Amino acid sequence: MSVPRPRSRTRSCLAVAAVAALVLSWGGPALAEQQGPTTVEPAGAAFTAELVGSAVFTAGDVTITCDVSATAPGNGNNLVPDAPDNHDPDGAVGGPINAPNFTDCTTDVVLVNATVTVNDPVWQMTMQHGSPSLATMIVPAAGIVVNTSGLATCTATVSPDADAPIEGEWTNGDPASTLAFDTTTAVDVEGGFGCPSVSEAGFTAAYAVTNADDPASPITVSG
Repeated sequence: MSVPRPRSRTRSCLAVAAVAALVLSWGGPALAEQQGPTTVEPAGAAFTAELVGSAVFTAGDVTITCDVSATAPGNGNNLVPDAPDNHDPDGAVGGPINAPNFTDCTTDVVLVNATVTVNDPVWQMTMQHGSPSLATMIVPAAGIVVNTSGLATCTATVSPDADAPIEGEWTNGDPASTLAFDTTTAVDVEGGFGCPSVSEAGFTAAYAVTNADDPASPITVSG
């Protein structure tokens, strides 16, 4: 990721706007270009994804840590496709998911607060078997916006002009599989004096993905 040159403490505080805006929308380069068969099981199962530990966002010398983020089934979303659509001989398997929330966040800078808005309640998610297996969440253009208050007012928008694919590494587990993100994305920041000129920031987090219908039967990705 691009690393901004050192700036004043005030500007560092305001960079939190760019960092918090990422909210699980990191869309850096693909971990791997993969094609091939994919099977997601159990067919038809509903799934949840909950943050394990904390999500950490970085932009230059600013860090924001969030302790709550999750997506749960509802309205026909967060479902493994029914058979035979849970298998694709030539590529990824996917469907709609409810957009994850993002709350209980703190920064390493005093007097800076951030409010995150998820503009689109439904995203798309695909899973692709490979080495490693990947899960990709697609955030709609400008789907996440963060506003900061305190020392100054800034608005940061994730990928305002195009959908943002977020790729994470998928690891099968029992009873929970793991989806881990370690990537970057573009962000557009607007505001008055002191708002940062950051155009890119980083994100790391891990999620436990479980079967909401039968927790003893894990969600798995295979060939």
